[in-house]
Amino acid sequence: MLETFFCKRLTQLRLEKGVSAREMSLALGQSESYIKRIENQQMLPSLTVFFYICEYLEISPKDFFDDNPDSDLESIELYHDLQALPQKEREHVAAIIKDIKELTECSCEKRN
Repeated sequence: MLETFFCKRLTQLRLEKGVSAREMSLALGQSESYIKRIENQQMLPSLTVFFYICEYLEISPKDFFDDNPDSDLESIELYHDLQALPQKEREHVAAIIKDIKELTECSCEKRN
């Protein structure tokens, strides 16, 4: 359970910072796939690297584990699910989301 939380929280904080997993891995002095392997629950960082991660994200270790109700873990789960799909299927999902957004915007404009 803690491992799942850790991986999802790392993804959330990285996305909020607006950096790729590759960019963050390299900034931490690790291999290109280091952060992606953590986010995919293939490994956990050492304590030392965890502190470097917090420093990179500009948060305290306490803030990393802060179970904030405003955290959008559902979006993080969706992100992980999308990453598991082949590129073509991700494109299909993106097209569906775009269509739904357009329909929602149209129905909002009709109400106004």
